[in-house]
Amino acid sequence: MGAPIAITMGEPSGVGGEIAIAAWRSLRRSGSPFFLLDDPARLAALADHLGDPVPVETIAEPREAPFVFPRALPVLALSHPVPLSLGAPLPKSAPAVIEAIELASRLTAEGRASALVTNPINKASLKRAGFSHPGHTEFLSELAGGADTVMMLAGKGLRVVPVTIHIPLSEVAGALTTEKIVTAGRILHRALRSDFAVSHPRIAVAGLNPHAGEEGSIGHEDQQIVRPAVNALRAGGIDAVGPLPADTMFHERARARYDAALCMYHDQALVPLKTLAFDEGVNVTLGLPFVRTSPDHGTALDIAGQGVARPDSLIAAIELAADIDARRAQRVVA
Repeated sequence: MGAPIAITMGEPSGVGGEIAIAAWRSLRRSGSPFFLLDDPARLAALADHLGDPVPVETIAEPREAPFVFPRALPVLALSHPVPLSLGAPLPKSAPAVIEAIELASRLTAEGRASALVTNPINKASLKRAGFSHPGHTEFLSELAGGADTVMMLAGKGLRVVPVTIHIPLSEVAGALTTEKIVTAGRILHRALRSDFAVSHPRIAVAGLNPHAGEEGSIGHEDQQIVRPAVNALRAGGIDAVGPLPADTMFHERARARYDAALCMYHDQALVPLKTLAFDEGVNVTLGLPFVRTSPDHGTALDIAGQGVARPDSLIAAIELAADIDARRAQRVVA
């Protein structure tokens, strides 16, 4: 059997554990095998709390997971115990959350796991414990040796990449550069070909300002920063168009004209994606030397432990991770 997928614990007081249990229920007979990096006792207690006492089995090595998966939820135990706590983050759980990400990344980079799927984290809680990164994407980039990475959100006929991510809106214009847009566009182009089997990617580039700046009458960034980036991408053989007015880029006919949208800031990309695919959207980190996906939602502390959290996005993240890994393996063999 091939290597299984590694899934991190995420914020233990959120919905990560229960959607992982639901995903195992859905995929255990015919889906891609995975294992969790978590506290087995916590997961067993959570399953009992939910009234769904799934069998939880501790494994010593990832290679055991595919054999365990059809009968039980495989769990690779962390060195930090994690108590069952729902709805309010426990600061003392932060070391376990970080350990799960670091260990899963290493196992995936070493090929002992085929891909990494991360459950949502509570950034504020981790920052109070000394975590210095804005989010998963930046942390994984550091763990991969400083790789240039971009965040893609994918779902229901739309793929979007924000050039700037977790920064205040007031800082976006100052942070945006032609070089950053070109780097993101090149990473996106490579990933569309290698990971999504798009032979001739078409990239739509959003403008920063309303109406893409209207030739400089509403800000100069689109003419001075975005347009030169589009020109550079086209000069490099990439089919990119823009800057385009963001308010007309995401209706059905417009989406049919491109394979991915390159956006200038976080909400410009995520609002249309979550509007179209709130329950099935997947976060993909492009540019890493290994496959990483994540459900496109937060920790949902307000509904944790109630048994109402939907696993759709996590299941989609698992399935997409398996697809990308298979495509990469096929390219290596070819």
